Amino acid sequence: MKVAVVGATGLVGSEILTVLAERNFPVTELIPVASERSKGKEIEFKGKKYKIVTPSEAIALNPQVALFSAGGGTSTEFAPQYAAAGITVVDNSSAWRMDPSKKLVVPEVNGDVLSAEDKIIANPNCSTIQMVVVLKPLHDKYKIKRVVVSTYQSVTGTGVKAVTQLMDERAGKQGEKAYPYEIDLNVIPQIDVFQDNGYTKEEMKMILETNKIMGDDSIRVTATTVRIPVMGGHSESVNIEFENDFDLAEVRALLADQEGVIVVDDPANLKYPMPKDAHGKDEVLVGRIRRDESQDKTINLWVVADNLRKGAATNAVQIAELLNKKGLL
Repeated sequence: MKVAVVGATGLVGSEILTVLAERNFPVTELIPVASERSKGKEIEFKGKKYKIVTPSEAIALNPQVALFSAGGGTSTEFAPQYAAAGITVVDNSSAWRMDPSKKLVVPEVNGDVLSAEDKIIANPNCSTIQMVVVLKPLHDKYKIKRVVVSTYQSVTGTGVKAVTQLMDERAGKQGEKAYPYEIDLNVIPQIDVFQDNGYTKEEMKMILETNKIMGDDSIRVTATTVRIPVMGGHSESVNIEFENDFDLAEVRALLADQEGVIVVDDPANLKYPMPKDAHGKDEVLVGRIRRDESQDKTINLWVVADNLRKGAATNAVQIAELLNKKGLL
């Protein structure tokens, strides 16, 4: 099993390498891929050293699967070339997510849609992934009518530059900025660029991707996405209106039974999910489970996950695992 990791030197690429090792994905040969300026540098994986190659060179090495996390431009240019060479691509950028001919996959939610014809598979947006894992069992049981979500997203979602900005500001140092404003001791209600409708691109991703992954355009979604000065993961306040009424104990049981979800919901002992608790975990944590007393058949949840893991690297590796299990690699 030859595995290419495209964008191996980035935050998500590095996490993909960690997750591949931790989950013992059957890598016989790693092909780390980065830009021309990183070519020839070495990356260590499971005690062995591998030289970085360029995206073009990696195609000739004929990996069975390529996990892309190098931005939309690289994916748009190279993913079709890899696919044409018979290499299955799992792409972490937004390049292919809303392409009607490409599957958008969260294994616990819609892994059954994968087939041998899928040579470019899109990994959803981090904030969408953690939400739909929680929505799935509830939609199956009660049928979701509407979701109102507000996110509280880690600087790691922007990348190394944003982490450096936060740490520089905290240390009182001047440095390069990832954001138009200070992020330390601040909250920025903008993630990605604004669209004509006043929503940001990140907000529209959550809306459109949720419908596609859930396979149900009748679910109405509205989102407000916000950047906060934390590191461990993304948090979400999710308000869900159902077609049918629910029992809170049953909701907790359904969530506890959902693959990839851990319920942390004990307000009497101040137990609820926080980014620090999610850091380094593959699971989505859910708590603050309570009925919305202002509206019938509506519930409030607090959902937290490590955005570099389940929100990106882990989900991509899980897609590769599922492809391998189905004999599609």
